[in-house]
Amino acid sequence: MSAPRDPVYLDHNATTPLLPEVVDAMLPYLREHFGNPSSAHVYGRRAREAVDRARAQVAALLGASAEEIFFVAHGTEANNLAIRGVAAALPEKRHVVTSVIEHPATTEPCLELEKHGTRVTWLPVDGDGRVRVSEAVEALRSDTALVTLMHANNETGVLQPIAEVAREARSRGVLVHTDAAQSVGKLPVSVNGLGVDLLTVVGHKFGAPKGVGALYVRRGTPLRPVLLGAGHERGLRPGTENVASIVGLGVASEVALRTVEGEAARMCRLRGELWTRLRARVPGLVLNGHLEERLPNTLNVRFPGVSGSALLAAAPEVAASTGSACHAGEESASSIITAMGVAPGEALGSVRLSLGRTTTLGDVMAAAEALIGAWRRLSPPR
Repeated sequence: MSAPRDPVYLDHNATTPLLPEVVDAMLPYLREHFGNPSSAHVYGRRAREAVDRARAQVAALLGASAEEIFFVAHGTEANNLAIRGVAAALPEKRHVVTSVIEHPATTEPCLELEKHGTRVTWLPVDGDGRVRVSEAVEALRSDTALVTLMHANNETGVLQPIAEVAREARSRGVLVHTDAAQSVGKLPVSVNGLGVDLLTVVGHKFGAPKGVGALYVRRGTPLRPVLLGAGHERGLRPGTENVASIVGLGVASEVALRTVEGEAARMCRLRGELWTRLRARVPGLVLNGHLEERLPNTLNVRFPGVSGSALLAAAPEVAASTGSACHAGEESASSIITAMGVAPGEALGSVRLSLGRTTTLGDVMAAAEALIGAWRRLSPPR
């Protein structure tokens, strides 16, 4: 009797499998190259050289200089360092601009700043899930320290107008941070093209391990450390470096730099095929977010008459997610989808289908059939 087949994995915005090249590169630093990068002897020097090489690889992916890359444990730490670090470095500026669709790794630091007297402007989004540039510009004040907006939304994949906002903000002396956790490795991302001062990178979103990320800090940007300790990462992020994972992040960055454009085009075609198949056989299916300005791998759709969580439970052949939250048996709609003006009852039908490097046309076809079948079984007779 054959073992049951694993479901089709369409949750790459949550996490991605390690690239084979990443595993191969990491293994020596999990086995024989165990030195502390801060040690002066040969074991330490080997580790330091590996960290420096990875720093250059991440920098190349972003079009940055190696000295502008700082390694951290994850995107949450990077966002905290960017937001709280700028606020600490510019205590005379007590205003921050962000949006209502940010990841908690941004909203929670902003809420913490609010508790201590910093004014935070929470920008709304339009029906496509995008911040309006005009409203972002209107929010800027003489005491604005930072604008922090995600590059791509984790649920809808919608891309924000970072370059346009950054151009206006920086012309007024305001720093700009973008959480690019979802876009780096899926799209070509250039720190100079976006015009940002700080940018968050998360390894496990594009084939590197969990527990490692990076913060790009443009040379000359005022920033104070959030964690206190020794002088690692040029005094900005104390703590002995996670060498093996940093090596993995470097190799994933190198692979992405070489392949991102081709992979983006391939995933865009597969995403289009999935959308076409679902829309043809699910009357009333609606796309959440902008039709064009979104990640090439992300399809967030609303199924009519059912909840997204019930749909996925009825389609065990597919591993995907919803943006809704369940508490004590009650389901609440995604705040990201309702922020776009969607009624909560309709928003409950949302499902996020996010593709990756391992996704094939066969996967897309199988997933579409499973989701369509589940929707038909759950839908009331028409």
